[in-house]
Amino acid sequence: MSSGLIDVHAHLLPDFYVQQATAAGHAHPDGMGGWPSWSVEAHLDLMDRNGIEIAMLSMSSPGVHFGDDKAARLLARRVNEYTAELTRDHPGRFGNFVSLPLPDVDGSLEEIAFAFDELGADGLALLTHTHGVYLGDQRLDLLFAELDRRRAVVFLHPTSPVCWEQSALGRPRPMVEYIFDTARTVTDLVMAGVLTRHPNIQVIVPHCGGAVPVLADRINEFMRLFLPSENSPSLDAVQQLRGLYYDMAGTAFPRHVPALLNLVDPDRVLFGSDYCWTPPPLADAHIAAIDAAESPVEGTTWRSLTTANAQRLFSGDSAVNDSRPGLSAITRPA
Repeated sequence: MSSGLIDVHAHLLPDFYVQQATAAGHAHPDGMGGWPSWSVEAHLDLMDRNGIEIAMLSMSSPGVHFGDDKAARLLARRVNEYTAELTRDHPGRFGNFVSLPLPDVDGSLEEIAFAFDELGADGLALLTHTHGVYLGDQRLDLLFAELDRRRAVVFLHPTSPVCWEQSALGRPRPMVEYIFDTARTVTDLVMAGVLTRHPNIQVIVPHCGGAVPVLADRINEFMRLFLPSENSPSLDAVQQLRGLYYDMAGTAFPRHVPALLNLVDPDRVLFGSDYCWTPPPLADAHIAAIDAAESPVEGTTWRSLTTANAQRLFSGDSAVNDSRPGLSAITRPA
């Protein structure tokens, strides 16, 4: 198997999407100054420069649902077909984490069937909430049942929380609000028992888990003290959190990864660049920091460790479809 980095947290940003999102009122997405530039050529250049073999492409916040179910279904389909075409045009370089038109569950179930059965999707991306529907919400039960049946890889991505107008204090929401909204929706998944009811779903939590590593014991204590025993999940919160995967996107070192490793074993950590929302100079610097950090497993580097973890995640029992075009690069023999 190849030892090139496998980037599970990488974003595409086609022009047609930016135009539609801007028209829907997202000229300054999540309080940022504007949309970053992105092209296939620039993305491949960053990958080649940093030894990234394959990037699993996903849409970031604000997603594809801007208030109208029909329009969201059409945009999700266009984004997913566009990304699938990239995986075919650049074999072995890109994978496809598809978008869903949530909170439209019926439309999302239709898109899951199309994306996995027709496009050969590698997994899917879910925002931490869509229009206030967080991932533990019972309205999503049918969705998670289908993902469990397909043993799907689910990549979580934060968005602005429902209360951002007050909580963000006028600052860009990715700085702090993303970190807490990640913790909010992961806590919701745990407390609602979604992860124990659907154990075949493989969840990737972004940004070293956000605030999850430092909140895990607190969440666990509250669940034991205040969650009625008849509704309590079979695994405590810490056990559930230890069964998830976590990517290293963002400022992983010097403090975030050590906190994460106090919660999970090293075999649960994956590489993520967060390009194109992380500008190339910062992405280069973040990767350099990973390369300079000592691996927690003797005889490995962070590169070899995270690559092996990704290969195991995408090629084992969690595999959705052996014919997926992007993942042929991960699972092929050396």
